[in-house]
Amino acid sequence: MTASRAPAEPEVREFEATVESVDDREVVLSETYFYAESGGQPADRGTIDGVLVDGVTERGGEVVHVLGEEPSASLSVGETVSAIVDDAFRTYCTRAHTASHVLYGAARRTCEDLGYAGFDISPEKVRVDLTTADPLDDEDLVELERLANRAVWDSLPVSWETLPEAEARALDGIAFNTKTEEGAMSGSEAVRVVTVGGGGEGAGERAGAGASGELDAAPAWDVAACGGTHVRNTGEIGPISVLDRSNPGEGVTRVEFAVGPTAIDHDAAVHSAALDAATSLDARVGDLPDAVDRLRGEVDRLEGELRDARADLLAARLGDFPTAEIDGATWAIGAVDGADPNDLREPAETLLAADDASEGDAAGDAPDAVAAVGSGDAPFVVVAVADEAVSGDDASDKALDAGAVVGAVTGEFGGGGGGGPTFAQGGGLDADPDAVVAWLRDR
Repeated sequence: MTASRAPAEPEVREFEATVESVDDREVVLSETYFYAESGGQPADRGTIDGVLVDGVTERGGEVVHVLGEEPSASLSVGETVSAIVDDAFRTYCTRAHTASHVLYGAARRTCEDLGYAGFDISPEKVRVDLTTADPLDDEDLVELERLANRAVWDSLPVSWETLPEAEARALDGIAFNTKTEEGAMSGSEAVRVVTVGGGGEGAGERAGAGASGELDAAPAWDVAACGGTHVRNTGEIGPISVLDRSNPGEGVTRVEFAVGPTAIDHDAAVHSAALDAATSLDARVGDLPDAVDRLRGEVDRLEGELRDARADLLAARLGDFPTAEIDGATWAIGAVDGADPNDLREPAETLLAADDASEGDAAGDAPDAVAAVGSGDAPFVVVAVADEAVSGDDASDKALDAGAVVGAVTGEFGGGGGGGPTFAQGGGLDADPDAVVAWLRDR
């Protein structure tokens, strides 16, 4: 069995080893410092005797190096080869992996009923899946980022050791499930445990945060069963920038973050956007929330005034409709453009109630009913009837029904709609709006 030495000695980037087997592009060495893809951390990149390593996997207890091309005939069993692990990619993966533990440690201090549901490292970002009692919101993300960067700044030691499985599982608060076991157990009864912060006796003890939630409240920031590569000190990670959150499954919150150049570029872009917004609002960055609240209030006020002005304009348009006497009732009938059916209800009701607003005027200034036909690509009809006209003022008056009139229009011109006695609307009319107006007047 040939296990990767990368998790135990992550600083090693160059080594020599003996070729134990060659099968087309697959090579097994007597020992290796290449990390085999496992548990969310991608495989190392690099070269063996100058030939690119295209992938590294563990199979049957052996680490198999898959070369990018078939090796030359000189690469044979028993030969000593020189191997180089891609330094930049290993450094990134190592920092990113430890950063995921640091972020989980931050979540320990902010989330209730926390559980671990896996993680993944990609070239641009890292994701950590958490199970929590409640979904995380924006304030939670900000606090996770703040605490994680505090842990980086405090340069916490990172250590690892191999323990009997029973002893590892007995550690209070250890992140240990089927996802973290991959690579941590390697088919044996021993478990590799990675501890961030603390150290020595009781390093695995999980303690709650103090009133401020800061680092000095816990002897260990995070403890987890893990087979990946890690830095020796959190200060090596650099800035951690939380990018986004999502919910890939019930009870699971996915937190995506960046480390290294991607985090630096993201934070610079966010800062630039904040400065641009502050300049536009004539405010300082720290005052942006108050400035946005003021702007939102102003927008709400202007939108309200616009709605009122639009309603007044439409009421004036309806008031200009010619009237017609139909079966003893006064109807205002006409066409209107630049409006939809819902826009017309309030103006129509305002027009029908005009008598109530003018004491001393003779009754009959306002019509008994209004019929408005909308022009445009989708002609519609809106009918509104005054309350007193629905049942009739006396036994000689004919009661009006807005829904019945709309039904008659759609029966004549197609489309569909409906409504009650005082207000109804229909759409999809297959006719010119002027033809519908003429029909309403002549019915």
